[in-house]
Amino acid sequence: MSKSQTRVVVTGLGATTPLGGDLPSTWSALLAGESGIRSLDWEGVEDLPVRFAATLKVDPAEVMPKQSLRRLDRSQAIALIAAREAWTDAGFAPAVSNKTMRNEEPAGVPGGFVVDGDRLGVVVSSGIGGLHTALNSYDVFREQGWSRVSPFTVPMLMPNGASGHVGIEFGATAGSHALVSACASSGEAVGYAIDMIRAGRADVVICGGTESCIHPLQMASFGRMRAMSTRNDEPARASRPYDKNRDGFVLGEGAAMIILESEEHARARGARVQGVAAGCGYSNDAYDIVLPDPSGGGQAKAMQRALADAGLRPEDVVHINAHATSTPSGDVAELNSIKAGLGEEAAAKVAITATKSMTGHLLGGAGALESVFTILALRDGLVPAVANLEDLDDEVDLDIVRDEPRKLADGPAAALNNSFGFGGHNVSVAFERAL
Repeated sequence: MSKSQTRVVVTGLGATTPLGGDLPSTWSALLAGESGIRSLDWEGVEDLPVRFAATLKVDPAEVMPKQSLRRLDRSQAIALIAAREAWTDAGFAPAVSNKTMRNEEPAGVPGGFVVDGDRLGVVVSSGIGGLHTALNSYDVFREQGWSRVSPFTVPMLMPNGASGHVGIEFGATAGSHALVSACASSGEAVGYAIDMIRAGRADVVICGGTESCIHPLQMASFGRMRAMSTRNDEPARASRPYDKNRDGFVLGEGAAMIILESEEHARARGARVQGVAAGCGYSNDAYDIVLPDPSGGGQAKAMQRALADAGLRPEDVVHINAHATSTPSGDVAELNSIKAGLGEEAAAKVAITATKSMTGHLLGGAGALESVFTILALRDGLVPAVANLEDLDDEVDLDIVRDEPRKLADGPAAALNNSFGFGGHNVSVAFERAL
């Protein structure tokens, strides 16, 4: 089917985050303005420049057997947790793969719809992959010798490992992909999944992202870059997009998954449609390996291309979940790119939020989680408020949702989720409300 004939819809959602072990608890905490950012208790953490992060609310060991976790990096484990929730939420039958973790119950709804594996795809991204596995395995090698290194080390550390495990779990043989574009990785995963369905390669795609790299090396590296907040005495208030006193981002971990389907396939099985994945836009700054192009031109192009891909007008957009990481220059620069991308008149009417103020920055997992939040904002008609926004930056001249969630008007509505990554990667995903 051609792109113009194929409409892609959202039928399942799942997540495990610093705010909750599943999506309902995460969404509830987000709307309540709760913070998932907390102090770290590592040995030697007092020597680090930053001593807090947005760690998972529910550890994987609380919901997965130890035997399974021995073969999975933490980022892979949480990807499976989120994918299982999304699969069940979509109303599918239990996973049919004969290579599912054998000591666990398969995900799915008893009596649910059975998906043809040849029409099922997977796109799960991570910006970094199995960092914990790589560094911990090297420690074992150095201290105990090569014979003590796990034979599962390579599949646990490779960036495509999460996508591979999800594909195996659900028997997805249409294709399994892992796009790596730093903090834009899982936004790009959603876009690639849309294209898989439009191109006729799959009827259903499990897409999303995962990241778990809260490690002393990461904290030290980002600390040396002076990119992270150093508000060690009040971590819950450290991530504060658009506030005059913001001083950097907060590292987070988590996973989020989305089940996308062709509308024809979803309607035929009587699925609950939670939103429309309308399109995606991409651009590259080609400016610097770390710094974004200060003109914001690349970011504006990504938004314009997302709208064109979705067949939407700027005035259709009622909400944007901004990339807004709480860095001194990045937040305002993105607002300028929104004005350039949508036009000042349309941009002025958009309700903008920055959910990293509560979840921290999930790096490669951020685009997927914030896409989920964007879908829920349209579905439930509520935009979460930015947390910790006490003194609005004088340069902010757009409508930032603050103090309490913003109710959206009923009827047709579209929203964008922006994700930008080191290397100059810009991704904007467009969603529409399901009517």
